Amino acid sequence: MWAAPFLVIFISAPLWLHWWEPALFLAINHACAVVPMAVWTGISAFGNGWAVLAVTSPLLVRQPRLMWAWLCAAPFAMVFARLGKGLIVSPRPAAEIDNTLMHMAGEKLELVSMPSGHTLTAFAVATSLYFAIDASRRRSFLWLWLIAALVGLSRIAVGAHWAGDVAVGAGLGMLAGLMGHVILQRVDGSYLDPKGWRLRCVAAALVFTVYTLLTEVLDFEENTVVQRMLAMLAATMLVVFIRQNLNARRR
Repeated sequence: MWAAPFLVIFISAPLWLHWWEPALFLAINHACAVVPMAVWTGISAFGNGWAVLAVTSPLLVRQPRLMWAWLCAAPFAMVFARLGKGLIVSPRPAAEIDNTLMHMAGEKLELVSMPSGHTLTAFAVATSLYFAIDASRRRSFLWLWLIAALVGLSRIAVGAHWAGDVAVGAGLGMLAGLMGHVILQRVDGSYLDPKGWRLRCVAAALVFTVYTLLTEVLDFEENTVVQRMLAMLAATMLVVFIRQNLNARRR
């Protein structure tokens, strides 16, 4: 599997070399228009770190090892995204295409296009979770890759990224997930103890997640309802986690 991320990036070279742009971007962007933009903005939210924390919050109380799986990959994903955007001068579609010819959502973005951070995050989470699951059960979780791919497609649908940005983001995200899996092998029982300070730190991060989802606009105004639902989910899991701690103390 270590070859897969590099293979994805290599095969997608015509995309990130912009051989077929802007025609390819416009073709995909227009094809996606058959689905309401609110759907694409909602899907795109799952490439945002705060949304990922919220949607995976049930793992905190049911499968903490899986929570750690993607948290171990997160630092690598952040480094790859920051390095790419900091070192590669790549204008976004809105900076090079007549905006009347494309479908866009949210504010107009023109800079730091490569790689797609949302796609990178989605594939890092999907990869890390997939390989943290027992090999005999992984086939039932192939849908993780589908969600990651949809997040990548959504970035073209909302007019934020070129196809090449998405392809490179997918490859780097897979690499981040595999690197996170190596770190996960060092996670011992102390990381899974609900009374331990490590899981409590994750719970504290969920507190900030709930606050952020309720007070800030993440990417798109259209996602207000999605953000509130995710905040409710994360808040519920925090209550369950606190009760889990209290019950453990009583025992």
